[in-house]
Amino acid sequence: MNSEINTDVVIVGAGSAGLYALREVRRARKSFILIDTGPLGTTCARVGCMPSKVALHAAKLWAGCNKLSQIGVTGTDVLSIDLSATWSALRAQRDKFSHSAATKARNAAGEHLIIGAARFLEPTLIEVDSINGKQTIRASSVVIATGSRPVVPAWLEPVKNRMVTTDDFFELSALPERVGILGLGAIGLEMGAALSRLGVEVIGADLASTVAGITDPVIAKQATAYFGSEMTLWLGAPVSVERTEKGVLVRSGDNQAEVDLILSALGRRPNVDMLGLAEAGFPIGERGMPVFDTRTLQIGHLPVFIAGDANGFRPLMHEAADEGAIAGFNAVQETVTRFRRKVAVGIAFTDPDICSVGARFDELHLEHVVIGSASGEANGRAKILGAESSLLRVYADARDGQLLGASILADGGEHLAHLLAWAIQRGETATSLLELPFYHPVMEEMLQTALQEIAKKVTMPGGVPLGLVADEFS
Repeated sequence: MNSEINTDVVIVGAGSAGLYALREVRRARKSFILIDTGPLGTTCARVGCMPSKVALHAAKLWAGCNKLSQIGVTGTDVLSIDLSATWSALRAQRDKFSHSAATKARNAAGEHLIIGAARFLEPTLIEVDSINGKQTIRASSVVIATGSRPVVPAWLEPVKNRMVTTDDFFELSALPERVGILGLGAIGLEMGAALSRLGVEVIGADLASTVAGITDPVIAKQATAYFGSEMTLWLGAPVSVERTEKGVLVRSGDNQAEVDLILSALGRRPNVDMLGLAEAGFPIGERGMPVFDTRTLQIGHLPVFIAGDANGFRPLMHEAADEGAIAGFNAVQETVTRFRRKVAVGIAFTDPDICSVGARFDELHLEHVVIGSASGEANGRAKILGAESSLLRVYADARDGQLLGASILADGGEHLAHLLAWAIQRGETATSLLELPFYHPVMEEMLQTALQEIAKKVTMPGGVPLGLVADEFS
């Protein structure tokens, strides 16, 4: 007979959110049990942000060889790349990240880790099907941090033997010569750029009319032109696939091409559908998702909290870390705390990076907004780097120039995105930021240019020069 285990907190899921929740539970010196289906190792480390960046870095190094002739280097035309060796090295580096994450989970949980599938019988009563049989656990509070998995629509079933998801891609033993990427969000476009620069023929297709979820039409046009010069892009039309003798025939609108393999990057879905939440008495909203407060992460009024990709709110690693800490903290408190959420930041490390900070273009009331822009064609550092295609658009309140958001396509855009995120969260205006130093020549001068355009639109002429502050004691 299976006896019931009692503990203070059960954490379901040992990914980023689960481990940050565990940190807070341990900090409060509460008893816990950590449950995970395995394999251990966070989505970021195993199949997401880290492996894709490894591939992008290798691709950048190889693609850079083709530019050496511009500075007088000869012999580059005889260079070659062994993609089998390249891919093996990338997988080995990925394995290091994954192993490190898995080791951290094991060390943090120790003997309190159970590998198995969890299902809720009641909001605080969980049954786990593990290698040791079924175990029932009663907790005072619960954190759900079960992560997400790739969306695989039914229409891909006929080509499943020639298709991998972003979770499977780095398990391939070798790279194919031709890849069709379905879905050009951040990960799809990152992998497309990396593979194309490594010499793989890439066909990228998406029902959306833009890449990487860009909503600013000016940035979208620039990005489509740039990445369309590196790989084939089919945008804005439904996609169909058909198995052929040697691969897969991909169709989109009037376009069609045969590829060796399909990489499905059509988004991810939260792993909550197999937890039995509705049957256990949880409040369920749209698409079968539990109803929760985004600032407390509490589900209804239950002592249960949901964090990370499992809640689908902001499925990014840094958000999962914050949410894990929020959920873990609230799970061990007598009174639930509401937390301020940080400014939203999204980055595709596509070199040039595609970034969204704060309010997105499609969220703005344009009649109340001024936009400052800057182009790499007018930036000295961008010209040196060959990054003239860089483009920055900053959104500000038309009344006082307070920064609201930005859309970025730029070399080193990750750094501009962070600067803007910090500034927006601090409530900075275009004028207040211009009072800070800008070195020359740097990519950050693009931000200076955009801020100057905003400031000129919202401030009255006259007074001290823009960007300077008079010393009141002089």
